[in-house]
Amino acid sequence: QVQLVESGGGLVQTGGSLRLSCAASGTIFSINTMGWYRQAPGKQRELVAVISSGGTTNYADSIKGRFAISRDNDKNTVSLQMNSLKPEDTAVYYCNADVRLSSLHNWRAFWGQGTQVTVSS
Repeated sequence: QVQLVESGGGLVQTGGSLRLSCAASGTIFSINTMGWYRQAPGKQRELVAVISSGGTTNYADSIKGRFAISRDNDKNTVSLQMNSLKPEDTAVYYCNADVRLSSLHNWRAFWGQGTQVTVSS
């Protein structure tokens, strides 16, 4: 149906930068919100940043001013530029998209497989 493929994770030192990208493919009629969530070991998955199809963004307080989300509606992609990374940003980052498979379908949430981001102190 719909696949979300993430890329761009890795190991970086404190203060460094990484850029995550996610591409949605498959049977896609329309995509509403796209975003990034993260899950650290022993913690619940939490919202990092989301962006609507019209470009409205919402960020977690912990990353405001350091991360920036963007999307390309024509390519069905969403990206997360992460600057001034801290050890507490270490987590598996998941791409998320609310997708309609056709005009007859309801919105449905899809998830990527996750990409590891590790920030060393």
